Amino acid sequence: MVVLLLVLLVPFTMFAAGQKEKAKKVVLYSAHTQEIIDALVPRFKADTGIDAEVVKMGSGDVIARVKAEKSNPQCDVIWSIGGEQLEANSGLLQKYIPKEWDKIENVFKVGTNWLPYTGIVMVFIVNTKLVPENLTPEKWTDLSDPRLKGQISSARADKSGSSYMQLATVLNIYKDRGWDVYKSILKNFVLSGSSSAVPRFVNDGEQAVGITLEDNAYRYVKGGGPVKIVYPKDGTTAGPDGIALVKGAPHPAEAKAFINWALSKPIQDFLVEKMGRRAVRTDGAVSPGLPPLSSIKTVPYNFAWSARNKEKFVKKWTELVQELGL
Repeated sequence: MVVLLLVLLVPFTMFAAGQKEKAKKVVLYSAHTQEIIDALVPRFKADTGIDAEVVKMGSGDVIARVKAEKSNPQCDVIWSIGGEQLEANSGLLQKYIPKEWDKIENVFKVGTNWLPYTGIVMVFIVNTKLVPENLTPEKWTDLSDPRLKGQISSARADKSGSSYMQLATVLNIYKDRGWDVYKSILKNFVLSGSSSAVPRFVNDGEQAVGITLEDNAYRYVKGGGPVKIVYPKDGTTAGPDGIALVKGAPHPAEAKAFINWALSKPIQDFLVEKMGRRAVRTDGAVSPGLPPLSSIKTVPYNFAWSARNKEKFVKKWTELVQELGL
C-alpha cells in the first residue's frame, strides 16, 4: 500500500510542480522592433526566472486583438505602443502603480491606466546634402516653403501613430490656426505607408526632409548618414510611448514583475543606448549625441484630448489628402 501511494504521489507531485512552473510566464503583445525583443526577452528570463512569450504586431493590431479577447484575456502586458491608442482604450487596461514610481519624470505621467515606457520627441530629419544650411526648416511653418514641394517625407496619419501625433502636435501648437498651418505643410508631403521608412528616404536622398521620431532619426545620424536632427523652434511634443497591464491578465504577478523590470534603471539605460530613445526616469541615461530635454522647446501634449479627437481629426486629414490629390 505504501509503495502504491508513493507511485501515485510522484506523478501528482511532478504535475503540481509542472503547473507551478507553467504559471511563471508573462504574455506580451508588442510593437517593439525584433532587435529589441531579441535582446530583452532573454535578459528578463535571466533577471527574474520568468519566461516571456512575445506576440509581435503593429500597434493597431495589438489593440484590436486585446479588444477581441476582452471576455477571455490572453495577454498580460501591452509592451511599447503609442500613448494615444492606450489612452483611447484605457477601459481594456488595469491601473497599476509600479515600483520606483517616484523616479519617473512627471512630464511623462500622462496616461489613464497606462504607464510611460520610453520618451519620444517629434523632430525633423534633414538631408544636409540636399538642403543648404540657410534654408534648413527651423519651425513647422517653414515646412510650407514652396521649394519643399514633393520633398517632405511623412507617414500617413490614418495608419501611423507617430504621424497622427505630428498632426496633433501642429493642431496643439497653433490652436485656431492649426488646420491652416497643417494644410500648408501637407501640400509638400510625399506620404509613406511606413513610419520607419521616413528617415530612410531622407538619409538615401529620396526626400530632403522628414518628420519623424527622434530615435528613428538618431539611428541615421549615429550611422554617419548625411542627415541632421532639427527640433522645431515653435515647439514640439515630448511624450511617452506606453506599457500597460491588461485588465483580467492571466498572469498578473508576472505581468507586474515585467513592468517593474522594464521601468528599472538598467533596462531604461539599455533602451537609451540601443534605441536612442529617452529614459522616462529622472536618473536615466541620455544618449551622448542628443541634447538635454530641457534645451528643447516642448509644448504640453494632452493624450486624452488627442485620443478623444482622433476619429474626427483623421477624417479631416483624409479629406485634405483627397483635396490635395496626395
